[in-house]
Amino acid sequence: MKDAETSATMPAAPAEAPVRAEKKAAKPKFAKTERTPVQPPDPAALIEVQHLTKCYGDLVVLDDISEKIATGEKVAIIGPSGSGKSTFLRCLNVLEDPTDGYVFFEGNNLCDLKVDINIQRRRMGMVFQQFNLFNNMNVLKNITLAPVHVGMQDLRRTRRRNFCTRLSNLFRKKDKKRPLLPVQTDAKSIRRYAEENAMRLLSRIGLADKASAYPSTLSGGQRQRIAIVRALAMNPKVMLFDEPTSALDPEMVGEVLELIKELADEGMTMVIVTHEMGFAREVATRVLFMDGGKIQEQGPPEKVFGAPENERLKDFLSKVL
Repeated sequence: MKDAETSATMPAAPAEAPVRAEKKAAKPKFAKTERTPVQPPDPAALIEVQHLTKCYGDLVVLDDISEKIATGEKVAIIGPSGSGKSTFLRCLNVLEDPTDGYVFFEGNNLCDLKVDINIQRRRMGMVFQQFNLFNNMNVLKNITLAPVHVGMQDLRRTRRRNFCTRLSNLFRKKDKKRPLLPVQTDAKSIRRYAEENAMRLLSRIGLADKASAYPSTLSGGQRQRIAIVRALAMNPKVMLFDEPTSALDPEMVGEVLELIKELADEGMTMVIVTHEMGFAREVATRVLFMDGGKIQEQGPPEKVFGAPENERLKDFLSKVL
């Protein structure tokens, strides 16, 4: 009886809460869990990209691109807006991290975390659409900032290594002491050389009288030429141009293109994203046409502009030429 009364007075056990079905996350169009295996780079290529892919969420901007650029080549990249041209260029010096694939510069894998990307970028000049000059510095300071910073950085590194070597040599036998690294410059010499080189470059483009001027007082064409000179001050192996005339008035385009032509005539390796079809035909040794994140067609300017094979390229040229 007691058991029956107790069971009658006890509250009923709560019903089990229904288990919510887990929502399945939508799979993005590009969902690789492992990177594509890296292949040995071509020693003859200055820049090589292998299976380069770049995604922003579900949006695939670059779709499995493999390409090589040799020393001395002038490669023009053309195509409609949104085709991935600028993203491809920014991936070449890893300003944009590839989602998949690899970028090699002089045989060094720029996607490898063991590689010091800042050391590699010293030899890769970049010219942006919007100049990106420092408005709080005059022209001379804008040009000398990077060479002085890099020179001082190398000088400090050498001095630190020599200090550590001297310290360790105290505990080594005479015949096992390590030699010191040569120090062939000092801070004053680094600044003096950077300023002399900057003035030489400014004289070359006819803007030596603007060395003490600030960017805000210059025209768009002058600012873009100074941006090019700033990149040249690092003595790069390759120059990357991201639509260098897109932010300029039509009257100022000519002076910038003329400077780029001079660099091309001197043998500088270049990769140029441009909408100037006449300039690409005149300067480039090879033209790449991009659309939908892929290189749809490439070849010498005479073939790409004179006898295109890709239907999308034919349609594009019919609208811009």
